[in-house]
Amino acid sequence: MKAYVAGKLTSESEREFLEKIARVCESVGMKTFLPHRDAGLAKSIKDVKKIFKKDILGGFKDCKLVVADLNGLHVGAGTAWELGYAYANGIPAVGIKTDEGVNDALESLSAILISSMDIVTSTQELKEWLVKFFNKKH
Repeated sequence: MKAYVAGKLTSESEREFLEKIARVCESVGMKTFLPHRDAGLAKSIKDVKKIFKKDILGGFKDCKLVVADLNGLHVGAGTAWELGYAYANGIPAVGIKTDEGVNDALESLSAILISSMDIVTSTQELKEWLVKFFNKKH
């Protein structure tokens, strides 16, 4: 089963957290798609079509779950787009927000994101959620 790991890619620490999420997914037997690892980063405007093709068309192919990093003052535009794309295509999603509780994050997450997926607050809680999800699918 393949999980698409979504989140902001601007900083090294953001990418490292996505890699940590991928390792949690892989520890329960899932394959992962990480945009920066598997599609690369856009260095200039010339790269955007290539990145879109690899990221969205390739990354979502055979994807059964989106795991999204929701940390920060706002969800990244790409992450929000990917979550909407997943929702529109019937792909379930789970968010992880470790920097504040969901009850305090209404402004930064929006009611739409909060109501469209489960949100966990730690990598351990994510692992437990994934085990339940993975077992339902098998």
